[in-house]
Amino acid sequence: MAVDRTPISKRCKALDISPVALGYTNKKETKRHKNANQRKKVSEYGLQLKEKQKLKFIYGVLEKQFYRYYEMAVKEEGIAGHNLLMILESRLDNVVYRAGFAITRREARQLVGHGHFTVNGKKVDIPSYRIKEGDVIALSERSKKSEKFKQIADINHDKAIPQWLDVNKEAMSAKVLRPSQRDEIDYEIDEQLVIELYSK
Repeated sequence: MAVDRTPISKRCKALDISPVALGYTNKKETKRHKNANQRKKVSEYGLQLKEKQKLKFIYGVLEKQFYRYYEMAVKEEGIAGHNLLMILESRLDNVVYRAGFAITRREARQLVGHGHFTVNGKKVDIPSYRIKEGDVIALSERSKKSEKFKQIADINHDKAIPQWLDVNKEAMSAKVLRPSQRDEIDYEIDEQLVIELYSK
């Protein structure tokens, strides 16, 4: 399986993403050459490509799977760009991260892959598994005894939980109340540029 091993801070700088959007609160944002990536005039294609790379990097998705999400977004009713974001937000690893059961999405992907979480009582170890309204994501009984999750709970005790999730921190479970909305995305992205890039 392909793995993106790009250094986080280097990639964030190249894509103008705050490490905080990825869950890395301890990463320092450098102030040197703040506008280094804006010195040259960027083409329309360059802008579109950068937005696509941002989304892929934030959610840890590689090209083949990302293009499949684009095809799904275009077929669904509504605005394709919004659909694409909502598909990415509905991934199990992202929901685990949003619920505060992991510090970063990368960590959430690893924890899901190791079988630490259940969906509606059944173990699911596929990070890309799509979560639907009404689904309940919970830490497995065996994993609740792990010191790792106690540390995560301590670090994330003040983390803001999105309104589309109902999180029970004591039981380490979360219920999806409704699909997430476009205005609840906590990072800057122009998803329409991604749709335009693939539409050519």
